[in-house]
Amino acid sequence: MFHYTVETTMDMPKAIENLEASLKEEGFGVLWDFDLKGKLEEKGLEYDSETRILEVCNPHEAKRVLEMNKLAGYFLPCKIVVFSDDEGRTKIGMPKPTALIEAVKDDKLMEIAEDIEKRLIHCIDKIVK
Repeated sequence: MFHYTVETTMDMPKAIENLEASLKEEGFGVLWDFDLKGKLEEKGLEYDSETRILEVCNPHEAKRVLEMNKLAGYFLPCKIVVFSDDEGRTKIGMPKPTALIEAVKDDKLMEIAEDIEKRLIHCIDKIVK
C-alpha cells in the first residue's frame, strides 16, 4: 500500500494539536497547515469533508536527502492528512515515503525513507493508541 491511514476518536482540532506535539518530539515541524475544504469553499465549490493537509519537515533529514539526490525534493516536504470520512470519523494518514522514493531507485535514499516513514508512523500511532 502506498499509504498509512488510521482512525482516531479525537475530533480534528484535537488530533492536529496532538499530532503537532508528537511530530515536534521527533524533530519534525509543520511548515504549512492547508485547509482544503475552506479553500474549495472560498473558490465557490462545495466539499463536505473537513480535510487538512499538513506539510511536515525535519530540516536535517531534508538537507541530507537533497544532498544525496536533488530529485528527492519532488517528495518534500512530507504530507500528513487529517480528514473526516463519509461517516464523520477522523482519519490521519500519509503517503509512505518508501512508496514515493521508490521511483528514484536509490538504495541509500530508501534507507532514509524507511527511517523517516517509521518515525512518522510512530508520531501518528502515539496519539491514536
